[in-house]
Amino acid sequence: MTVRQDVNQIATWLACAQRAPEQAQREWRETGVALIPLRERFEAARLPAQLVLAAVGTADPLEIIERLGRFLNGPVLVDGRLMGGTYYALMQPHRPGHAWKHQAVAPRLGKGTYLGVPRIGRTKPPGTYWVVPPRFAGDLCEPSTVAALIGFGLSVSPEAER
Repeated sequence: MTVRQDVNQIATWLACAQRAPEQAQREWRETGVALIPLRERFEAARLPAQLVLAAVGTADPLEIIERLGRFLNGPVLVDGRLMGGTYYALMQPHRPGHAWKHQAVAPRLGKGTYLGVPRIGRTKPPGTYWVVPPRFAGDLCEPSTVAALIGFGLSVSPEAER
């Protein structure tokens, strides 16, 4: 299997979160970002930049990529349209009995929410891009790992709540 096939499989997997996957493919071709509904396939945690920078202990873009990739072991994108940016960790869907205790600081976004997801390969600003791209179809962060990152960021920088 070639790298190109892997990229196509990942894109297909992401696009199939939409009822009309061809719409996502068209949006990626035309704008580089597709609106993907969050629900059964994956959810996302919205992580303020200040919280992420506190948790990874650096503002260096290459170090952020390396540390987030190592710590979360799953895909992360950033919406750089706002000052400082907002990070989104793609996570496994919510399982009953597993409460998300960081909703006030880093909301867990699920059913009823649409997320701007960049095309695979879009890894630089401007706009929305992958900080840690998915490595394979179905690649997601464990919610417990994302929660640990949030907890650590808050412990080293309580002002990261803002």
